[in-house]
Amino acid sequence: MPKTNAAVRLRHPPSVSALTRAATLMLLLALLAVPALAVEPDEMLQDKVLEHRAREISAGIRCVVCQNQSIDDSNAEIARDMRRAIRERLTQGDSDADVVAFLRARYGDYVLLRPPFDPRTWILWLGPPLLLLLIGRLLYRSARRRAVQVKATTPVELTEAERKRLDALLREDEGERR
Repeated sequence: MPKTNAAVRLRHPPSVSALTRAATLMLLLALLAVPALAVEPDEMLQDKVLEHRAREISAGIRCVVCQNQSIDDSNAEIARDMRRAIRERLTQGDSDADVVAFLRARYGDYVLLRPPFDPRTWILWLGPPLLLLLIGRLLYRSARRRAVQVKATTPVELTEAERKRLDALLREDEGERR
């Protein structure tokens, strides 16, 4: 029976160079899949220090029209306006805290990707851990109940005295039936 190319290929492992090419191709595709930053060249500041500060601030600011995306990653027009406002405030001499305070005053705490820990946001910070603790407690109680039920249904070995008494009762019962 003649061997086909597919059968021959299945029996011989791919060469190292083929694996290297495949790994390189996968790496390039993965790099292309990473979203590009939406900051456009005309928005960037000439001063590298100010630009770095602007990038750090905008990475923590949420785009108000996008779904949980920073303004640094968003192409929305409002995100572009917010990036420009950050850069304008920085060039005017505002501190990072002043810029963030300006954005919070304008858009509210929603604009922060990491909201502050205060009484209004406790549920955001404490809700998930408390929910996990509650679920863990319910699972623990359920497992304990199940263990008690299993223990109650497992047969117990009879003592020698109980076994003799049972044999006597069974013999008595057999005698009555005859």
